[in-house]
Amino acid sequence: MVVRGIRGATTVERNEEQEILEESIRLLNAIVEENGIAPEDIASVFVTVTHDLDATFPASAIRQMEGWELVPLMCSLEIPVKNSLPRCIRLMVMVNTEKKQNEVVHVYLNEAKKLRPDLAGA
Repeated sequence: MVVRGIRGATTVERNEEQEILEESIRLLNAIVEENGIAPEDIASVFVTVTHDLDATFPASAIRQMEGWELVPLMCSLEIPVKNSLPRCIRLMVMVNTEKKQNEVVHVYLNEAKKLRPDLAGA
């Protein structure tokens, strides 16, 4: 078994707590479903947001999910690159798996599909 990183990103329309929390859960659930993983398979989750999202911590939504109470979570700000995608939430899910790198499914939702069009349709 090895540790693999699974990337995911999404965007929200507004810097509002409820929307950020709901979209964070939606993204994590999509990553879990696409890759057939369970919380006990997760080594950690690294969450980043763009500087324009400060209404809440996305990780607080994940902590409320059943089975995710013990998964290590960390939030941070993305580097504020000019003209980068606004209102974006990114996840790096570190998972213990038997999958090969090319079998991992990365998930991009909403406007974040623009970040990795090569992976967004996978």
